[in-house]
Amino acid sequence: MMDIQCIALDVDGTLITDDHQLTPKTNELLRRLHQEGKVIVLCTGRGPVSALPLLAEMKIDSVLITHNGAVTLHSGTREILHQFDFPVAWIEPIVQYCREQQVHFDINTAFDMYAEQMRPEAEKMYEMYFANPIIRENSLEDVPSLVKFTAFGTREEMDALEGPLREIVANSEDLRMIRSGDLFIDIMHRNATKGRALAAFCANEGLNREQVAAFGNYYNDVEMLKFAGLGIAMDNSPDEVKAEADEVTLSNNEEGVYHYLMDRMFVHLKNDPPIPK
Repeated sequence: MMDIQCIALDVDGTLITDDHQLTPKTNELLRRLHQEGKVIVLCTGRGPVSALPLLAEMKIDSVLITHNGAVTLHSGTREILHQFDFPVAWIEPIVQYCREQQVHFDINTAFDMYAEQMRPEAEKMYEMYFANPIIRENSLEDVPSLVKFTAFGTREEMDALEGPLREIVANSEDLRMIRSGDLFIDIMHRNATKGRALAAFCANEGLNREQVAAFGNYYNDVEMLKFAGLGIAMDNSPDEVKAEADEVTLSNNEEGVYHYLMDRMFVHLKNDPPIPK
């Protein structure tokens, strides 16, 4: 078995259940691994405001990779260690198209989120993700640079939107588009990926990729799974994502992260005081 020192975890669809809960068993196991000196890194499409509560729940102070790799920060100090940002002008055609098609979208700096409307379904989604967007008529006004644009809608709406947005993004050599979930399409700087951000973090910490285990479930996790010495896809992942992983574990709703870590990598913890059921 590899000498795993760093555990990189996607959040939605991986670490937490579909009802957005971090189970007690998973929480306690990660806390104990952190106390043992293992590096726990959340690598998420969420912004910091939406991701920091999870680390607080686990009582873990660590580096956090957010916005699909666009922003890396320290959870304790909230210091931004690195970000891939881009000028607002780069996404003006995308914003205009979404306005015309009445697609809900938001734009993001490292810590702030802006939107131009708030439909009931969007309000419910933001509440679920601990997000509180600033609503204003022109979301692009007085924002010098961004780290992420996100379109939101039903799966059918995002399926229909993906092609047209990809055509617009193809006109720019500096942007990339990724389907970060069934209900989300993200557009970011072309260099912003979870894998690239995780590689930079590991290089800074003196960790090699063979010491990293990464868990993910969606297309925005592929670069991270391929970088890690051990890439583990959840059973709820699309087949294309599973094909890029080294192994597949149980689904997020079956506590796949907990079972893989406990049964395959850190069996010695079974001799410690029982982890809550």
